[in-house]
Amino acid sequence: MKFIDIIILAMIAAFLVFRLRNVLGKRTGNEQPPQKPHGAREDVGPNEASNDDNIVALPGAVTVDDIPEDSPALDGLRAILAAEESFSLKEFCEGARSAFETIVTSFAKGDCETLRPLLSDEVYENFAGVIDSREANGETMEMTLVGIREAEAIEANMDGRVAFVSIKFVTEQIEVVRDKDGELISGDPIMVSTVTDIWTFARNTRSRNPNWTLVATEAPN
Repeated sequence: MKFIDIIILAMIAAFLVFRLRNVLGKRTGNEQPPQKPHGAREDVGPNEASNDDNIVALPGAVTVDDIPEDSPALDGLRAILAAEESFSLKEFCEGARSAFETIVTSFAKGDCETLRPLLSDEVYENFAGVIDSREANGETMEMTLVGIREAEAIEANMDGRVAFVSIKFVTEQIEVVRDKDGELISGDPIMVSTVTDIWTFARNTRSRNPNWTLVATEAPN
């Protein structure tokens, strides 16, 4: 009787093993490594080293050269394209326009949380310092970006792995600053001014993070 019990238990165990293998599968030596969640990325700053030295472009990757031959930043942009085949000047300028609008409106509102990931440490400290001073004095800034008339790459270069592109923005803005009582300190709420800025963006071309960071601002002479 005990011998029969042992046989029955062995049969049950074998059946359970068979079912588990059907549910869980079995290793064949050809399994793919676990994939990262969609959108996961490694944040590597413009001046930081990266472990992506061994990244290999996918076979059949298409390089789109949309850099105009008469661009004042032709050589530098071509160097960036050589370092990163997916670089598109058109897409970059569209992103720069969007970044410009987000940054100037966030600066006017004093929204440091939005500004922080878009700016380098040095630029952020400068912007945050002005915002803190404004708040300490009870002042408020009102800024309306009427439109961006021009966003042109005027300079570009590679420094090691890091790409730099300077964009000249010509914009129309309405900007005023008021004191704690709401009285006008500077600007005109009905006057549209034409403003020219030169902003420099940077990105580590070996980083999986596709975002560019604002690293310098200046006004043309």
